[in-house]
Amino acid sequence: MEGLAIETVGLGRRFDQLVALADLNLTVQPGEVVALLGPNGAGKTTTMRLLNGVLQPDAGQARVLGMDPSTNGDGVRKRTGVLTEHAGLEERLTARENLIFTGRVRNIEPRRLERQTDALLERLGMADRANDLIRGMSTGQRKRVALARALLDDPDVLLLDEPTSGLDPAATREVVDLIADLAAQGTTVLLCTHFLGEAGRLAHRMAVLWRGRMRAFGTPEELSTSLWSGLRVELEVDLSAQARAIEALTQLASVLHVEAARSGLSLVVPARDAVPSVLNELHHEGIAVFSATPQTPSLEDVYFAVIAGIDD
Repeated sequence: MEGLAIETVGLGRRFDQLVALADLNLTVQPGEVVALLGPNGAGKTTTMRLLNGVLQPDAGQARVLGMDPSTNGDGVRKRTGVLTEHAGLEERLTARENLIFTGRVRNIEPRRLERQTDALLERLGMADRANDLIRGMSTGQRKRVALARALLDDPDVLLLDEPTSGLDPAATREVVDLIADLAAQGTTVLLCTHFLGEAGRLAHRMAVLWRGRMRAFGTPEELSTSLWSGLRVELEVDLSAQARAIEALTQLASVLHVEAARSGLSLVVPARDAVPSVLNELHHEGIAVFSATPQTPSLEDVYFAVIAGIDD
């Protein structure tokens, strides 16, 4: 586990007869953003709680920054920032008082704590509500205060459970931009989310969880390669030459499939580096190509293909 920000080996947890998580093997490099994707009950939140030392595992082990959260939860929590799906703020305190109270518990130096509190509330658009009670705030405002609390001590690792749930589009963009900035500065992020667009914007790799088990893990490109053979390419050609182009391309070994499409041709090649030979062949046949667009599977395509391939 040396050198990794997070690693789990065979990690598992049951609640009575319910298997919440089983045999999780996960690695996260320092400075990497990994998204945990899956429906409710997939095991995402259980994973977060195990990594933060709030839950004890029934099987396997975990390391966060080299520490075992099951035996050194305090050590892990000192170097991690956690945002739960529900903010968990003290309703009778103001936004600022919530952050100051948390900082004191964490023994953050008082002057630094004051600066951090003001800077984070400003950055997250909550400076004008700093002295308002939490009980009068919207879900989105509470989420911003909770995120500020998670960032108070400049954590090395962020564990974020649905960080944008309950936020309006503008606030969602601001939070996603903030997470992206933190990742660019070297913060490691483990992100639970239902929002595939959010994961696609932020994550280097993704893990798809289903009924407590990890069903796929890797970059979208790696997963799409395992799910589909070949790369689909859309070619825009003169429609009057469509039949001739299909005939020419069916003779090429580098073309796995070709068919007529609205813009001209839709074909499948083994990989992106086969596209130049296709264009050369059409040029040789005197057929003009106006555009060639590889159709790389989206994160949504990959996610739903993984889910569709699960039998149980």
